[in-house]
Amino acid sequence: QVQLVESGGGLVQPGGSLRLSCTASESIFSGNAMGWYRQAPGEQRRLVAGITVGGTTTYMGSAKGRFSISRDDAAHTVYLQMSNLNPEDTGVYFCKVLGTDHWGQGTQVTVSS
Repeated sequence: QVQLVESGGGLVQPGGSLRLSCTASESIFSGNAMGWYRQAPGEQRRLVAGITVGGTTTYMGSAKGRFSISRDDAAHTVYLQMSNLNPEDTGVYFCKVLGTDHWGQGTQVTVSS
């Protein structure tokens, strides 16, 4: 059974940090690139960051310089370290096995004072 389970979201003040985790079934994690998406209220899901099997990373827009994606293949887990958060980072964050339709259930991140 394919599973992706995110965790680590929450409420944080502007300027704060959070680390999101996504643990996947071994069968879908191994050998696949992984990505983190954000869906802000009233908007479509947009790619925030991606990481290849070899560890090459890509960041979109305002994530550059503030977010860091990494993966632990032994733990079948991908992480998103987010720093210097601002209210525009608010949304539901989903992990995805890139190139497939496998999504996690999402974790809410709210940046507010």
